[in-house]
Amino acid sequence: MNHLWTLALLLFAGTAFGAELALGLAAPEVTATGLDNATVFRLSEKRGHVVILNFWATWCAPCKNEMPALQTYFEQHKDQGLEVLAISMDDARELEQVRKLARSYSFAVALKSQASFKGLGRIWRMPSTFVIDRDGLLRKNGHEGDAEITREQLEALVDPLLARP
Repeated sequence: MNHLWTLALLLFAGTAFGAELALGLAAPEVTATGLDNATVFRLSEKRGHVVILNFWATWCAPCKNEMPALQTYFEQHKDQGLEVLAISMDDARELEQVRKLARSYSFAVALKSQASFKGLGRIWRMPSTFVIDRDGLLRKNGHEGDAEITREQLEALVDPLLARP
């Protein structure tokens, strides 16, 4: 009986934490409505683009540390087909604080309450960054590796994806 509970717990943990996400396989659908309530992001419509999905929060110091690097990287590479969607894990009551921080960034920003990302599993750490290539395949699983993404990591991982037509 103990073995069955252990197996059930392992299966639940894998599903809850996104362990079923395998690098090189199709990324699950992600949709979001931007803070302006007009812009709609659908990952399935971003084929041909490299997409960085970043989960962050206003109360997360490492998140706030990496956002300027994401912005700089986005500005330098958006003409090469780079898309960034930053989903704030803040509650809707923190909307004004999210908007205030988002004003510094030109990439898409959405609140978790205006997004659907259940196929990624439970977002349990922040920041969490996922990278999807031009073919819609997962190239970085935000549940694994370093939580905070650096400029050097972006260059090492995303530059080759952008170089590929």
